[in-house]
Amino acid sequence: MQRTTKDLLAGVVFIGLGLAFAVGASTYEVGTALRMGPGYFPLVLGGLLALLGVLIIVKGAVAGEDAAIGPIPWKAAAVIAGAIVFFGATIRDLGVVPSTFVTALVAGFAGRRPGVVAPVVIALGLTLASVVIFVWALQLTLPVFGDWIPV
Repeated sequence: MQRTTKDLLAGVVFIGLGLAFAVGASTYEVGTALRMGPGYFPLVLGGLLALLGVLIIVKGAVAGEDAAIGPIPWKAAAVIAGAIVFFGATIRDLGVVPSTFVTALVAGFAGRRPGVVAPVVIALGLTLASVVIFVWALQLTLPVFGDWIPV
């Protein structure tokens, strides 16, 4: 039986994140499948993520071919982490539209391909999808435009 370092590491990361979400969700009321509490979805999602991690490890152990991991793109990781921190810090005061757009745009520039069109199109699509899903469909009490932007 061969092992794949990439699959092993990816599986461990998925399991760790899934368990972290599941543990975090357990502090909220879970409810049932028919009457879901605020912790239900993160708990189920965390469990599925951990299960996916186990499946990735098994797949790597059964059918994997070991290959070098290669260099870690630290600059891209820092840009994406900064974009996520920006989103968390500004969602309430800037609103869903500006925070989501800037976050997606900055994260889009973390890629290796140069160009402006693809990140802008992705940011616009993600922003529109976020407004439709979270503000309109789920009716979350998030401001579309926050106090920092006089609309």
